Amino acid sequence: MFKKILIANRGEIAMRILRTCKEMGIKTVAVYSTADKDSLHVRFADEAVCIGPAMSKDSYLKIPNIIAAAEITNADAIHPGYGFLSENANFSRICAKNNIKFIGATPEQIEKMGDKANAKATMKAAGVPCVPGSEGLIDSYEDALRIAKETGYPVMIKATAGGGGKGMRAVWKEEDLKEHWDSAIHEAIAAFGNGGMYMEKLIEEPRHIEIQIAGDQYGKACHLSERDCSIQRRNQKLVEETPSPFMTDVLRNEMGDAAVKAAEFIGYEGVGTIEFLVDKHRNFYFMEMNTRIQVEHPITEQVIDYDLIKEQILLAAGTPIQGKNHFPKLHSIECRINAEDPYNDFRPSPGKIQGLNIPGGHGVRMDTHVYSGYTIPSNYDSMIAKLITTAQTRDEAIAKMKRALDEFYIEGIKTTIPFHRQLMDDPEFLAGNYTTKFMETFVMSKDYEMQ
Repeated sequence: MFKKILIANRGEIAMRILRTCKEMGIKTVAVYSTADKDSLHVRFADEAVCIGPAMSKDSYLKIPNIIAAAEITNADAIHPGYGFLSENANFSRICAKNNIKFIGATPEQIEKMGDKANAKATMKAAGVPCVPGSEGLIDSYEDALRIAKETGYPVMIKATAGGGGKGMRAVWKEEDLKEHWDSAIHEAIAAFGNGGMYMEKLIEEPRHIEIQIAGDQYGKACHLSERDCSIQRRNQKLVEETPSPFMTDVLRNEMGDAAVKAAEFIGYEGVGTIEFLVDKHRNFYFMEMNTRIQVEHPITEQVIDYDLIKEQILLAAGTPIQGKNHFPKLHSIECRINAEDPYNDFRPSPGKIQGLNIPGGHGVRMDTHVYSGYTIPSNYDSMIAKLITTAQTRDEAIAKMKRALDEFYIEGIKTTIPFHRQLMDDPEFLAGNYTTKFMETFVMSKDYEMQ
């Protein structure tokens, strides 16, 4: 087992990793930017190293600085969390060259599944259902026009290096294709330095349902059931739950089997997620693979009583998995609490937290790095907490979430708490009748402004 793990991340995920390491008796090293010098992960780690100024490119994305921090503290492993360098094949490769274990996928697996067009071709070869569309990258607009006609409108243009909804465009008719094609390429180049595009049939009324998987170094994999991530705004997840209210036992088994097949086909090492689009007829199609821990992993932990961060560390240390699939025993919901103003188009709201009351009680879990007096920097993602409730049934989990949100008080900044409280009263959400298009018609009510 590792003796000391450097946590190459910040915020709540750094705290989440740190806690499991301490429970396993593993020493921890926190790295931080100058903007994060007062963060909790810096305070609670065994050692802490400043790796640069506030900008991510000069700190959390600066590979030489992170490797240097690992070397001077004698860390024998690095946990990248999610985001930043967690799916960077070059970082994984550099860690190996420096005899530091990267707690995650191998460089080859990251490269194979990180490029969306390549990932789709790989999944087709594995026999996993994929959305109809282009075979690999599209070389020109003329090819895009031809493929769109063959696939049939509507279609979705996607950047192969995409993420966070950037470089994606829905095209409903041929006369709009050129404009969306050009703008998607321009956005992808600006965001990722890569203008490669592919095209898929646009699945109407889709659910975004993902399967959590784990694979060991010996070619075996298992799944840990599904999460429904369909409540999204601009392709960014807001709420997740498991089990999905749309799921059936037959569909769960089919999707779980497909996810395990995908993981074992590439010999996947570590924990990861196979993400699917599911249409209204419950046909499912591979969308992408995330070769890292997911933001929403706590709800899976809650319903199967399983520490996924601990599993990551064990798998990285060479422990074989039992090969047993896991199915939800309870129901769990996660609300992402962002420092954003839901009454002002979810505009970011950084600043100092002047007052804070964190909810508690049976079945309530809070993953966060903030405290009263903490200043939320403007340099990073706006998520400041994850509120998770777990109960025997979906109705009970929602009732618990309502109560917890009513207790959740943050003064000094705007947050998405009012949005989540309103969502928990929404008739369509309560009925489980939602798709990835839910937020397109959702309107914030002033009734929740002061809650």
